Amino acid sequence: MLGFLFNDRECRELDYVLRKELDEMLFDLNDKRIDQEIKGAIESRYKVIFRMYARIATPKEISKYARNRNYQAQKK
Repeated sequence: MLGFLFNDRECRELDYVLRKELDEMLFDLNDKRIDQEIKGAIESRYKVIFRMYARIATPKEISKYARNRNYQAQKK
């Protein structure tokens, strides 16, 4: 377990970077041209990045990036 101390500006930057990464991964997960094996790797990474984002974001912001597990199961 690592701990970091960030000032306000660094927290805003981390928030921005994580949101952009989540947006990009959501875009890739919805792309029909990407192979299922690659999507599985993206999904695994998405879960890690989402948990990081959930530590610094408000519940309202988190809900924008929460994925529906039932929808994912139907897609497979």
